[in-house]
Amino acid sequence: MALHLSYNDQTIAVGDTVRVHQRIMEEKRSRTQVFEGVVIAIRGKEAGKTFVVRKISVGGIGVEKIFPVMLPSIEKIELKRKGDVRRSKLNYLRDRVGKAASKVKEKSMDEQLKA
Repeated sequence: MALHLSYNDQTIAVGDTVRVHQRIMEEKRSRTQVFEGVVIAIRGKEAGKTFVVRKISVGGIGVEKIFPVMLPSIEKIELKRKGDVRRSKLNYLRDRVGKAASKVKEKSMDEQLKA
């Protein structure tokens, strides 16, 4: 059970809000697509490690994407805020609607400095 992952010298854990910048090829040109949401699960180990990001789209529809950590099309992962959770998988967020779906308590500055 993986609780965190390392990507470019930053630690990302379950409950964190991240922005994943992914390069998308369209016909002859490429563009960067940003997917922002809460990390609800991390699984696997080493090169096969994946993480699931869930966002609430327009109209309250939940959208999830599974990203392999070693995916070459991932340009960068921005850490927006650290979440304070007590579980390794946040599957209960799937049943929530609206603002309740994005309610993950933020870590205090003291806890962030210790980690």
